[in-house]
Amino acid sequence: MARRPNDPQRRERILDATLETIAAHGISAVTHRKIASCADVPLGSMTYYFDGIEALLVEAFTVFTERMSQEYRDFFCEVEAPTAACDAITQLIFSSEVTTPRNMTLMYQLYAFASNRPALKGVMQNWMQRSQQTLEQWFDPATARALDAFIEGMTLHFVTDRQPLTKAQIRETVGRIAGL
Repeated sequence: MARRPNDPQRRERILDATLETIAAHGISAVTHRKIASCADVPLGSMTYYFDGIEALLVEAFTVFTERMSQEYRDFFCEVEAPTAACDAITQLIFSSEVTTPRNMTLMYQLYAFASNRPALKGVMQNWMQRSQQTLEQWFDPATARALDAFIEGMTLHFVTDRQPLTKAQIRETVGRIAGL
């Protein structure tokens, strides 16, 4: 791999390539070499920009969760009332506009890996907090937290369940949690 002169986007390419490598191979198979190849950068760039694989994973997942949080906020941008928020939550779970197969794969990888990595657990906690803050525009903090947990669980169930709930069933449950 030839060094590109004036490559100001190299660090960002490495982070994006890390996420792509995780999505394609799983986090346990991620190596500096695979990421460098995916990013089309010299292997030495990996240690130049990051202090080891864990620091790289933390930063890559931070980028991922920040992007997901923005997509999440954007999904609710036109919502003005709690009832409309319940409708949007239902659509979020039922559709794959935000919860794309790639995003779901990366979320599962993050969940599994964060269980024994304090830095990644912090990334997840910050992500959950941003999601709950979005929902707190229409709901009290406890309800926002319950709805966020329901969204997390139902997106998993929706893509893996043999007989997922219907859109009407999801909406009814969201309304019950919201107290509407």
